[in-house]
Amino acid sequence: MNPRIYKLPFFENLLNLTVLALLAALCLFPILHILALSFSSAAAAASGRVAVWPVEFTLQSYQFVLDNPAFGKSFIISLLRVLVGTPVNMILTILVAYPLSRPRDKFRARDFFAWFFIITVLFSGGLIPWYMVIRQTGLIDKFWALILPGAVPVFNVILLANSFRTIPKELEEAAAMDGAGHWTVLFKVLLPLSLPVLATVTLFVAVAHWNSWFDGLILMNSPDKYPLQSYLQTVVVNPDPRMLTERDLDLLKIISNRTTRAAQIFIAMIPILMVYPFLQRYFTSGIKLGSVKG
Repeated sequence: MNPRIYKLPFFENLLNLTVLALLAALCLFPILHILALSFSSAAAAASGRVAVWPVEFTLQSYQFVLDNPAFGKSFIISLLRVLVGTPVNMILTILVAYPLSRPRDKFRARDFFAWFFIITVLFSGGLIPWYMVIRQTGLIDKFWALILPGAVPVFNVILLANSFRTIPKELEEAAAMDGAGHWTVLFKVLLPLSLPVLATVTLFVAVAHWNSWFDGLILMNSPDKYPLQSYLQTVVVNPDPRMLTERDLDLLKIISNRTTRAAQIFIAMIPILMVYPFLQRYFTSGIKLGSVKG
């Protein structure tokens, strides 16, 4: 057959490019609007004159967010949370997903443990029991309270276990014939073949740690130990007098909630925008592989 038959006519290519360009613009517009709003004056934001370009350019909203010394401390706490929490989550997720991906004849208790984890997704003890358990373990007002309560994300376990099941069993059998044990099979066979899913799960975990704010407010008694999102929530959304200096109070008189919220959103997006492009190519394939049951 002539390969030219499968080529789209010029106007169809143009139509596809136009539609894709419009979709890209729709996705990009909110980010540009937030950025422009964060650099605009309170009057311009209140009057609705800001679209994708700053009106009456000012840095006062960012000054309000960044000038407080507590911001730097909370930023470091969030950064440490991501750097520590992501490896902890990934290690435990891998160690749980591997036995759950084994056939029933090799791991007879698989169904019991699978339902054990699934029940935690279907039913929750509620906020008060959750808090009481953390308090009884002595984690209140400690950094590890932000890491350990959610150390095993069950959704990610299911995603990774299903990915392991899609890998041909012949590879594991060949490794076993060469004397490989469970650890060798896991680290030398399964994990290298599951890089798309691992990248996807890593992105999920890192974003969850970075964006989390509620647990910081509940589990930290001192505002000095708030992660970044909790700090920004107390400063911008529900101002906490303990977090405000005299300079902040003066700035609150000339800036608006809209511009400061925009600054908050954009600052919170920067780390994820820096990481996502490197993991984006794994994202679609990772979700596809992890969602198929072998």
